[in-house]
Amino acid sequence: MKIQRLTYLSLGSNQGEKLKNLQKAIFKIAETVGAIQKISSIYKTSSWGYKGEDFYNMCIAVSTYLQPESLLEKLLTIESNLGRERNNLHEYTDRKIDIDILLFEDEIIFSKKITIPHPRMLERKFVLVPLVEIAKNSLHPIEKKQLYVCLNNCSDASSIEKISSKLIRPIPLTEKYNYIAIEGNIGAGKTSLASLMSDEFNARVVLERFADNPFLPKFYEDKERFAFPLEMSFLADRYQQLSDDLAQFNLFKNLIVSDYYIFKSLIFAQVTLQKDEYALYRKMFDIMYKEISKPDLYIYLYQNTDRLLENIKKRGRDYEQNIQADYLQKIHDGYHNFIKTEQHLNTLIIDVSELDFVNNHKDYKQILKTISLHPSSKAT
Repeated sequence: MKIQRLTYLSLGSNQGEKLKNLQKAIFKIAETVGAIQKISSIYKTSSWGYKGEDFYNMCIAVSTYLQPESLLEKLLTIESNLGRERNNLHEYTDRKIDIDILLFEDEIIFSKKITIPHPRMLERKFVLVPLVEIAKNSLHPIEKKQLYVCLNNCSDASSIEKISSKLIRPIPLTEKYNYIAIEGNIGAGKTSLASLMSDEFNARVVLERFADNPFLPKFYEDKERFAFPLEMSFLADRYQQLSDDLAQFNLFKNLIVSDYYIFKSLIFAQVTLQKDEYALYRKMFDIMYKEISKPDLYIYLYQNTDRLLENIKKRGRDYEQNIQADYLQKIHDGYHNFIKTEQHLNTLIIDVSELDFVNNHKDYKQILKTISLHPSSKAT
């Protein structure tokens, strides 16, 4: 399990559109560094150590998996991408964006690359005022005093003015959603994405136990004979697994990511079962469906048929190698109809036909960004 740690950052801007610069930095930090837990108000202050335009300053609290030196590298990249130009003269200058690490948990670090806590933070009111706003009782690890006490002891006499403008705090996925179900056709990549997200967010992952189903290889050899026992066994197993795992979720309130939703049972049954078999199956399904918790977000990964067949061939399951394009199209049509009719679900369709989110981290991050921008249906 990866460990998240809390860091406090100072952000400042005195060039160009200062509010936009700060907001862009916040979004980039949320995208590449970690979940932003708190943001302070914005404070206008005079430039420090030289004559220049007034600064807009603020502080944020971020939960991150990064180690301090990796965090510093990410922040320097964000500064550069947002137009920060550094000189090698170690002089104070105007800047579009300035991001400093103030605290990293209670660590004390002195190295060639980084010093934590920030060596001059206690001398600067434009740092301490917004920091105390979001971390009043936190201890300075060297001074062993609460930050509000450090602020009271600060000798900086420069003026500082809170402005009325507010910035947006990006809401982390773990706050927006409790249960995310990822669906898609055979070979769409739903298990891969669920596993990646579970690792990213320390979420509980629920993966379909298809490999343990003894009817699956038989079904691909003789669909008519084994369709009904296959679908019934899948339904029973999915119901039991989701009931057990979602009951634990209700106890511990952790994020759950699953690579299926129980309604897929009905979609596949519509394609594989005879009319009378489907009628019986539907009665059993409706009873079980009422008892299953609905996901806060239902993601459907769309892959075009050629990519699906390519993926199926690559993963090399013998019993899948004879799957035909028309069968995959029927499955997709079933999902399409389900998404149209089940309007109470918060549904997000992502076309991943041109993405390789398993091997290309940028593609994976693009998917996460799409998910993060999707509106939540949870009550606020």
